Amino acid sequence: MKVLLRRNIAKLGEIGEVVEVLPGYARNYLLPQGLAAVPTEGNIKAIEAEKQAYLAQLAQERSALEARAKVLQGKEFTIFARANVEGHLYGSIGPAQIASVVTKEGIILEPQEILLDEPIRKLDKYEVTVAFGQDVGCGISVWVVPLREGGEEESAPGEMSDAAGEDEGSSEQDQGGTAPEEAP
Repeated sequence: MKVLLRRNIAKLGEIGEVVEVLPGYARNYLLPQGLAAVPTEGNIKAIEAEKQAYLAQLAQERSALEARAKVLQGKEFTIFARANVEGHLYGSIGPAQIASVVTKEGIILEPQEILLDEPIRKLDKYEVTVAFGQDVGCGISVWVVPLREGGEEESAPGEMSDAAGEDEGSSEQDQGGTAPEEAP
């Protein structure tokens, strides 16, 4: 049975093409889902107009993806992880952790956009590919560095002293010290 595709379908064809499919596949899936239509003159003209609108939208999305890739291209990100003396991580770093670090820097990135052959298991610098779709991608550098003694990140020495000060104040209250009482 010949059908006119209304959407791009992987391994079948692109929008506007007339393809030959099994009758059951056309009747039970393509036609009810609105993915294809019967190839009449009117449908061919209507889908040609849909195709032009689709291509314009695709071009707009591609330019937005290219802008995201340009912002991210060549950037370096640091991930702090626990590791043994030889530099082997206790665990591994995958796309979710990389996406989280990139998102903290203000660039929204989904884990499925990060391409890793295998999880990162050692301290080192890694070149990671980010694929946004429509053949648009870029490369970023990810430094995997060890946590300092005590489990704190190197870039956060002030946080450690603040946390210690809070613990001291709460211990004075628990021991019946002279800490001021809070108003109700």
